[in-house]
Amino acid sequence: MRIFAPLVGLLLLSAVSAVAQEQPTVDCQNAVTQADMNICAGQDYDRADAELNKVYKQAVAATQAMDKELGEIDAAYVGANEALKKAQRAWIGYRDGQCELAGFEARGGSMEPMLVSGCLAELTRKRTTELKQLLEPSGN
Repeated sequence: MRIFAPLVGLLLLSAVSAVAQEQPTVDCQNAVTQADMNICAGQDYDRADAELNKVYKQAVAATQAMDKELGEIDAAYVGANEALKKAQRAWIGYRDGQCELAGFEARGGSMEPMLVSGCLAELTRKRTTELKQLLEPSGN
């Protein structure tokens, strides 16, 4: 009996995990129902977040290189990477709070997830643009 309970739990966890991974197929160009619009807004945010993560990794590498180069001149000049991390942590807090606030326009309603995801996507794209500017050579 003792072996049976964990085995049942593992099977249930596997079944729930498989169902959770299934994403409904939605034509986001022709989304009509609120549920479809919520899914599409979530997918839009996921794409924006993936791009942000890619650019952030590049920004981390760039600030690490900057710190290394400046550190060879004077150790007091090092800190770009830490400043980037500090800014990113602060931005995440701002983004999450601002988008939670955006959801209050339809608090508890079926439209709330779309509003929150739309806000997350918009702010994430703006942050990605900011990080890309960090990667551009000075003087451009």
